[in-house]
Amino acid sequence: MAKARIPKSARFTAKSVRPPQGLPDRETLLKFIREAGETDKADMAKAFGLKGNDRRALRDMVKQLEAEGALGKRGRKGFSEAGALPPVGVVDVVERDPDGELLVKLTKGEDAPLVRLAPDRAGAIGGAPGLGDRLLVRFETLENGETEARVIKRLGQSAHRILGVVRKANKQVRVEPVDRRSKESLTLVPAEAANLSDGDLVLAQVTAEVRYGPKRGKVLEIVGREDQPRAASLIAIHSHGIPTGFTQDAEAEAEAAQEPSLKGREDLRAVPLITIDPPDARDHDDAVYAEPDADPKNEGGWVVWVAIADVAAYVRPGSALDREARDKGNSTYFPDRVEPMLPERLSAGLCSLRQGENRACMAVRMVFGADGRKRSHRFVRGLMRSAAKLSYEQAQRAIDGFPDDQTNPLLAPILKPLWAAYETMLKGRKARSPLAIESQERKIVLNAEGEVTSITPRASLEAHKLIEEMMVQANVCAAETLEQKKSPLIYRVHDAPSQEKVQSLAEFLQTVGIAWNKGEAPRTDRFNKLLGETRDGPHAEIVNEVVLRTQMQAIYSTENIGHFGLNLDRYAHFTSPIRRYADLVVHRALIRALGLGDDGLTDRDIAQMKDTAERITGTERRSMAAERDATDRYVAAFLSDRVGAEFAGRITGVTRFGLFIRLDETGADGLVPVSTLGGEFFVHDDKAHALVGERTGRRWPLGMRVQVELKEATPITGGLLFEMISDPLPVDRAAPRPRLGVRGRAPFTGPKRGGGAGKAPPKRGKRR
Repeated sequence: MAKARIPKSARFTAKSVRPPQGLPDRETLLKFIREAGETDKADMAKAFGLKGNDRRALRDMVKQLEAEGALGKRGRKGFSEAGALPPVGVVDVVERDPDGELLVKLTKGEDAPLVRLAPDRAGAIGGAPGLGDRLLVRFETLENGETEARVIKRLGQSAHRILGVVRKANKQVRVEPVDRRSKESLTLVPAEAANLSDGDLVLAQVTAEVRYGPKRGKVLEIVGREDQPRAASLIAIHSHGIPTGFTQDAEAEAEAAQEPSLKGREDLRAVPLITIDPPDARDHDDAVYAEPDADPKNEGGWVVWVAIADVAAYVRPGSALDREARDKGNSTYFPDRVEPMLPERLSAGLCSLRQGENRACMAVRMVFGADGRKRSHRFVRGLMRSAAKLSYEQAQRAIDGFPDDQTNPLLAPILKPLWAAYETMLKGRKARSPLAIESQERKIVLNAEGEVTSITPRASLEAHKLIEEMMVQANVCAAETLEQKKSPLIYRVHDAPSQEKVQSLAEFLQTVGIAWNKGEAPRTDRFNKLLGETRDGPHAEIVNEVVLRTQMQAIYSTENIGHFGLNLDRYAHFTSPIRRYADLVVHRALIRALGLGDDGLTDRDIAQMKDTAERITGTERRSMAAERDATDRYVAAFLSDRVGAEFAGRITGVTRFGLFIRLDETGADGLVPVSTLGGEFFVHDDKAHALVGERTGRRWPLGMRVQVELKEATPITGGLLFEMISDPLPVDRAAPRPRLGVRGRAPFTGPKRGGGAGKAPPKRGKRR
């Protein structure tokens, strides 16, 4: 992509700053650079009027500040204060926060912070930006100290392409975007629209911009139909640029793959490893087995085997399969389909640990003491044969005393030892105290035609937790072994919450009468204590929600900072190489470090490992966004025939433009616009996570239980619009009234205090 050209009017240099003349001291120089945003040594010298020896002294001072980490490089010659944002920069839209607002990050600079994208400019740039878009933005500091990014223009193809639905009316043909945040539509030349039908889902491109009215465009591709039940996933795939299918070269390599042999492998076929997966799983990349440790020095201890599909044996570095797997980064899962990282011949065939079939594997044998702590481990490259394929529910029923014909003979020799080993491992887990935030997942059930028949809570069984803990320990073993061998690797890291987030949490807890030491360093056991103390109280849901929002996002990195959520010093993904490229890299690193074959990590893999880590972090977020968008559209389709119905739910997001509500019945999320909440201004109190009436002080806080009426459900965009039925909470006399700030306030929608004319408040449904 061509380097973005920054508009001359947007540049901000040292010329606009007039510092005192003469060689500055350290603080004066840093203040100058901070105010300038970015500058170079020549501009610094000119601004301070330096010549000769003073210029050389300035260069030495800049060099020293750079060595200390106080300055960061900008471009080839420029500098800025370390961690500072430039006045103007090129950013990627990388994620969406829990309130639905987009966050951006500079394309250059690993330590660049996430910045909220200002929403008020979305319509001025040819449609609202979305995840994955690249933008030229201006960074602005608001009165409350928060920094936000304001869009100058979009960069690259995303600025000119729209995924939308064809609408034919009054001899006009338009493409209306499926992105619910976009108001921009295109008009099509009638001759080019002759083969299009109303309701076609198309990818269109802007061909001409006009001063007034919609832009003109042309259709590049007909994707499907908006009334197709499976349109939701098609839209998500195209909207987020999820790569689909495989090249002929990659398919040919997959088809040429051979059944595994014992050559160079340890024979594990006598170990009765079993797979435990969701009932509809097509690929099985992990298998487990446990037995009491026979070593008399480890009385009460257990040996746990975890075997993982040996994908590295089939996906060689530099091959077509490898290039496409790295490009995809991971498999993407939708309610009706999967976009796999590997072709089906591998993902559901040779790399799937099928029952009764020989399969190549990478396995780790772990030994745990009676206290639940891991004592030792070793990796082997083996040949295994799964003894059984079970579902989570099937295994759980057997343990609960209801075995079926398949699990009954497995109960004593395999399932009970697995559970006994897990009970022992739990002691170590409890001592470690990983973060125990509760989250309710939902499962969308489709019929044969792809229509949603139900949305149900996803069960959280002990069987799920057993497999999760065994996979976590296998991942720890991989990281430990590679560190011991001084091998480069891609870690899965999760940073501790920032001081700002902890401060925000403490301020919120104060509003609900819960004490928290603002200076206390974040620890998982401290968070767990808070969650435990509030679990049965009136604030349980809101505290859980706010603690969740306090956490950072996990990423892939070649630099180890540990995994805060799991409370582990080192952690790497090893257990899912069928669906995650990170795991494949770790497998190759183990093969090379342990001398297990000639298909391990290459020098080229190592040279590009940092870039790979950044790339697959991005592809993971891309997939998460696509999966979430598809789910939203399926849910909207499911609820579209229940417009006008009332639902119970709770407030899960509070923003200056409204309240996000999550329904109890389906877990669906929708918006109550602030303009519909009543006849007064509402201020966003970000510390209390509430909208507060400026005149009455009545509140809509995060976590509040509410009744809402569904006013609108739009399957094509996934949007749900609610109207509030419940009344706000009364004024909190103990809480300070928030100052009306730049975060915004509700537009006036009701009569003024003196009974003056105004727009009448919207009609409300029945109150309960």
